[in-house]
Parts: sequence; structure tokens; C-alpha cells
Amino acid sequence: MSNFIGKYEAKADVKGRVFVPSTYRKQLAEGEKERIVMRRDPENDYLVLYPVEVWTKMVQDLKSNLDDWNPEDQLLLMQFVSDAEWLDIDSQGRILLSKRHLQSIAVEGNDMLFVGLLDKIAVWSKARYEQSMQAKTDFAARLKSKMMKKEHLTSKGE
Repeated sequence: MSNFIGKYEAKADVKGRVFVPSTYRKQLAEGEKERIVMRRDPENDYLVLYPVEVWTKMVQDLKSNLDDWNPEDQLLLMQFVSDAEWLDIDSQGRILLSKRHLQSIAVEGNDMLFVGLLDKIAVWSKARYEQSMQAKTDFAARLKSKMMKKEHLTSKGE
């Protein structure tokens, strides 16, 4: 399983090609270095890049929670997978992001960030990423709260 961490600046060329950071490419499983799945995050202004194995598991998990005979469930599945695209990683380690996708995440001047999300990668507009991050004190307090909650549950044996 991949372990994508850190953040890396990148720039798209005039055609929209951008290098996937080599650190991330090295994390891809041997059979998954030529292709990834991309979809826009449904709630945030970034694109998500999924290794094929992660994408397949996520779609299977979603499908297992849906009723094949429920039209609303089927539309949910359809919308989720229809918003996704296969992206080829070329021999130089680049992917092609369309202008439509770059505009949808507010990339300005082709400045973007690749940000690790452990099993997947987020592609942000650099400016939008910086605006979205919490202030240090807010981040520290929220992180502490979440970590304390986990420790509390673990110590109670729940």
C-alpha cells in the first residue's frame, strides 16, 4: 500500500502536462506506474489522484453499501464514477490535466501543489491550498482534540 506524505510544488506546461513528483511515483506499485484515476473532490477545491488498487477498493466499498435496485443509489454510484477519469503517466512521469480541471480547482499561472493523503494524492491550486489550511494554533488544538479522543477510546477498550 502506498504511503504518500508531504507536499511538492509543480507547474503545468502549456499543454497541461505536469510531473507527478518522483517521490510519489516511486510509491506506486509495480503494475500501477503507468496509470492512475483522477476525480475532483466532491466537497473541496482539489483533484484526487488514486492508485488503481485504491480506486478499485473504494468503488467496491461504495458499491457494497448501495442497493442495486434503488434508483437513488444507482445515480449516486453513476455520478461518482462518471466524474472520474483514467490518466496515463507518460515515460517522463507526467500526467495531462485539462484546462477544465485546472480551472475547476482555481489554478492560477499553472502553480499547483501535490499533497500526500497517505493512500491517494491531492492536487491543489497553490493559492487555494494556502487559504484552506488552518492557522497553526487552530490546527494544533484540533489535532490534539482528535488524538485525545482516540487515546480516550483506546484506553476505555472501546
